[in-house]
Amino acid sequence: MQRTVSRFLLVASTLVLACIFLPSNEVLAEIQTETVVYQDGDITLEGFAAWDSEKVNGKAPGVLVVHQWMGLTDYEKGRCKQLADLGLVAFALDIYGQGVRPANPGEAGAMAGKFKQDRDLYRRRLNLGLAQLVDRDNVDANRVASIGYCFGGTGVLELARSGADLAGVVSFHGGLDSPSPEDGKSITAKILVCHGADDPFVPSADIEAFIAELNSANVNWQMDSYSGAVHSFTQPMAGNDNSKGAAYNQQADHRSWLAMQLFFQELFDMKMPLVQP
Repeated sequence: MQRTVSRFLLVASTLVLACIFLPSNEVLAEIQTETVVYQDGDITLEGFAAWDSEKVNGKAPGVLVVHQWMGLTDYEKGRCKQLADLGLVAFALDIYGQGVRPANPGEAGAMAGKFKQDRDLYRRRLNLGLAQLVDRDNVDANRVASIGYCFGGTGVLELARSGADLAGVVSFHGGLDSPSPEDGKSITAKILVCHGADDPFVPSADIEAFIAELNSANVNWQMDSYSGAVHSFTQPMAGNDNSKGAAYNQQADHRSWLAMQLFFQELFDMKMPLVQP
């Protein structure tokens, strides 16, 4: 009898541990995903939506995710699932076009540069993506924000400058240049910038001009700078060599994700669990 009880306790303990240490895709078992195909004239675009079918009853706040320079990848899709786990509806847009994915940094730089040099085109693609999110049946159009990474961090600021109807935007290690300072007057969204204090790709002159643009337009903004963090600090695929100018920094990743959640609590007037990525 004692041996049977011991075996039972061993099995029960194993099951408990298995539940505690389930991989993230199992923890997020209630999250639904959808591939969304949409158009910009003759150009086909392919985005990705995610939401938790148990946490979202009726309409919920929506978050638009803008990808980094390699295009819409599993990284952004993973972030969408994390946002869904917070009780939000997330949609990762596609700036480049269906199936258009750079194969290397050289191609990525050329593709991203195309949109940075044509801000009108960039803003159009951003707003098309926003429309896909806002038009979803489970999204509260009055509670919508956008987040973006690197190229996408620049993108959310351009989206705000376009006058898009957003509660707020979060730029993670994005470019902060201010090519058309007068466009700051079109910003109605609150802005959170999460910046690597040692990012070599964002000159101090850009930061000063960016802040001047926002202040001149009376924009509600805040900037968090993380010591020891360079570009791409939220992206594990960037490696851990700061000397390359782009590298993952776990502490900055976690701090910025928590800062985003506090920002969303304010924007959406809702409580959500504060969790690390």
